[in-house]
Formats: sequence, structure tokens, C-alpha cells
Amino acid sequence: MKAFLALEDGTFFEGLSFTGKGNAQGEAIFNTGMSGYQEVLTDPSYAGQMVCMTYPLIGNYGVNLDDVESSRVWVEAFIVKECCKAPSNWRANKSLPDYLAEHGVMGIEGIDTRALTRHLRIHGAQRAVISTDDATPAELVERARAIPSMEGQDLASRVSPAEPYVWTGTQPAPAAITDGRHQWRGTGPKVVVYDFGIKWNILRLLAEQGFDILAVPAGTSAAQVKALAPDAVFLSNGPGDPAAIEGVVEAVAELAERYPTAGICLGHQILGLALGGRTYKLKFGHHGLNHPVKDLTTGRIEISSQNHGFCVDIASLKDVEITHVNLNDQTLEGFHHTKKPILAIQHHPEASPGPHDSRYFFHRFREMVRQHAGI
Repeated sequence: MKAFLALEDGTFFEGLSFTGKGNAQGEAIFNTGMSGYQEVLTDPSYAGQMVCMTYPLIGNYGVNLDDVESSRVWVEAFIVKECCKAPSNWRANKSLPDYLAEHGVMGIEGIDTRALTRHLRIHGAQRAVISTDDATPAELVERARAIPSMEGQDLASRVSPAEPYVWTGTQPAPAAITDGRHQWRGTGPKVVVYDFGIKWNILRLLAEQGFDILAVPAGTSAAQVKALAPDAVFLSNGPGDPAAIEGVVEAVAELAERYPTAGICLGHQILGLALGGRTYKLKFGHHGLNHPVKDLTTGRIEISSQNHGFCVDIASLKDVEITHVNLNDQTLEGFHHTKKPILAIQHHPEASPGPHDSRYFFHRFREMVRQHAGI
């Protein structure tokens, strides 16, 4: 079935839908990973975006029930050069087309993904529409131009949970909170995790460090967090514009005065804003499993997993030490505060998918909590 991709600047591609009839819209971006498509699909940070994979063959190892990073598919559409419909892998439970169709997400192939990637690399991420309708190219372009810009969109609140939950080791479970107080079950440091669209492997690795985890929605106030009596606060990854999430920056600024605080990706950006800094939108974002980052505290070069479209302006921060820098474009990848127990990184230390070079971040957070909370 023919499917058309139209970008807001008038660029137009023709391909084939491998998930049936449909329409999709969002911001078109590209991901440079050669594998890990299932984790990409289920990463809530991709909400509002249509992902083009730069590797030409996707789907050859199918989909399984163990490698998901959340409970559902979050991408608005999936764009590949060629989709493998008959996977060959002993762990596969189903094919990529069946998986996307189950979740109501469009998948298209036959697009010249090299040309699309090069176009986005030169001109920047674009609002886009995919459709199997009989609409004209001009009509689809107009649809794309009517989509809200990613700047100013609070997508984190859309993907954040409605209620607090605890992490069971394999999946979330409802939290028992009475009169605003939580009965902590574990013996390790108690950490309140702001879930702005968290990947489950972050929760797994926090649990490996011995943390007793309680995750809360994006709209949780500082007063509500204090009533939960945590030892530390953690800010997760997530989609959209960090400056658009109502009340979060103010809440985090207040909490960071009292508790050891860490953040990843969107959490890194929110901490930057809470410390008085600024954020800005990157031209085409960083999305992939092969981005070089330098840890300035050790001089070590890490290959990192990345997925973000916004960045903290290095020059806008005060009383912080830059700990990580992106070697592709020199953008900020990490910092810690010189006077308060605060640290954050922009890339994804939990990988999934990707290299494990940066997993030490979770140990650094655990040691910071040990030093400042005595636990």
C-alpha cells in the first residue's frame, strides 16, 4: 500500500506502508543505531516523534516481550528503508509489522532513508505527516505545517503516570500512599523518582544500587515529595520541551536545596533550568547508540546512547563544574554542582539499547547520597 511522507518545508517522499492504512504526524528525526529498534519504539522520550532508522534493514530479529523499555510503543510512526517481515531469532515472539500494528503505530518502508536523513541533517528536524490517503502532496505539506512545534510542548505530562508506583524488579506496581505518606519497604536509601517518561532499565539499575524506589507523576509538588520523606530525588528522561512542563522547574529548585538530586536527559535539562540556566532546541537532535562523549573528570572517552532534542546552554550555568562534553558538537553532556549534591548527564547511562560505558553514573549517584545523606 502506498504511503507518503511530507515535511513542512515541502519535501515529499513516497514509500509503502507495512502496517496497513493510516495517518500519522509528528516531528521527523533520525536515529543512527544499527539495532535496538524495540527499545527505541518503547522509549517514552520518542513521544511526538516519527523515527527514521539510518541502518537499512530493520526487523530481522523480530520483537520479544523482554526487551521493552515501557508498557507500550510511543513513537508516532516508524520509517525504515526495508522491513524484515520474517524474523529469525530464537527470542522473537512476533514480527515488527505485527508488533506495530498491534499498537496502532504506522510503519513505512521503501523511503530513501539516506536522503531523508541527509535532508534532516542539513535543514533540521521537521514537522511531518505520513498518510495512505489520496491527499495531494500540497495538502499533506499543509497538514505538516499545522502541527504544533516541539518547542513549547509539554509532552512529559502526557507520558507520565497518573499515580505513584513502586518498582517490583520487572514492572511497576501501585504504591500504597495514605494521607500523602508512603510506607517504604526496602532497607536502602529512599529515592523519589520523577517519571517524565522513564525507561525501565533506569529503574533496574537504580534498584541494583540498592535504592528503595517510589516513582511519582510529573506534576508532583515539592511539598508532596517532602511529605514522602525521601533521602534523595531522581529526575528521569522524557520527551518534549523541558521549559514547558508546568511547575516542575520550581519544584525541583526547591527540592535540590534539601536533597541529593540527579537527572538523566530531560532530568538533566530540568536541573539546568532549576539552577537558573537556559535550554535551547538542537537543530536535528542527538539520537543513536554511537555518540562520543568525554568525561572531563577522568579524561575517558565514552561511546554513549543518546536521545534528546533540547540541550542546556553551558554559558548559562553558574556554580557548576562541567563533567561531560559531546565530542561531535561540544554541547553539554553532564555537570555537577560545586556547592550542592547535584549531578546530571544528558546521555543515557542505562543504555538499552547501546553501550554500557556510562553505567558508572548510577554508582556516582549512590556514593553522593551516601556522603550527603549518611546512608
